Parts: sequence; structure tokens; C-alpha cells
Amino acid sequence: EVQLVESGGGLVQAGGSLRLSCTTSGFTLEDSSIAWFRQAPGKEREIISCIASAADYTRVADSVMGRFTISSDNAKNMVYLQMDNLKPEDTAVYYCAADLTHICVNINYWGKGTLVTVSS
Repeated sequence: EVQLVESGGGLVQAGGSLRLSCTTSGFTLEDSSIAWFRQAPGKEREIISCIASAADYTRVADSVMGRFTISSDNAKNMVYLQMDNLKPEDTAVYYCAADLTHICVNINYWGKGTLVTVSS
């Protein structure tokens, strides 16, 4: 059974940092791609980062470039999102999601999300 479980969210002041973790199971992480999405209150869900180890591919959205970094540890079946210099507009529920056949364009599975709140 494929599972994705996010952790690491919480309350942080503007300018602070958090590291989100996505624990994966039920599939081969190094052969798949993982995306981080977020959904802020009243807004649509947006993709903010993607990693595909086999393709040596990483991308981050312009809105978080230079502040967020995605990485993975295939041996531990983990994907991370390091978030630095957080801003109040980063407040959202953050989800990790798996694309088992493409690179972050055909999401097959979702985690339940972790809430990040950035206070000003």
C-alpha cells in the first residue's frame, strides 16, 4: 500500500525556518517523483517543488526560489522540504504527493498534509 506522511509543520515567526519531511512507503522512491504542494486559506493548491532522483531533477516554484530546497534520501524513503526565511504568505497546508510514472505531472497519491503557520 502506497503511503505518504508529512511531518514537521508548526508555528514559526517570519524569517524563521522549518524542515518538512515526507515519509514514503509502498513504492520505490528513487524510481518515482515527489512533489510538494501547498494550499493557503481561500486559495487553490499550488505545486511548489518537485524531485525525481532517477532523472536528477529538482525544481522549485518562483515564489519560493532561493528560500525553499527539496531533497531526498532514497535509502530512508524520505523527501524533505527545507524552508528558510519564511514569510506570512507561506502559511498553508503543505502536502507531499507521488507521481509513479512521470515527473510531477500525473499525481497518483497524496499525503494528508501538515500545517505551516508563519506569524508576522
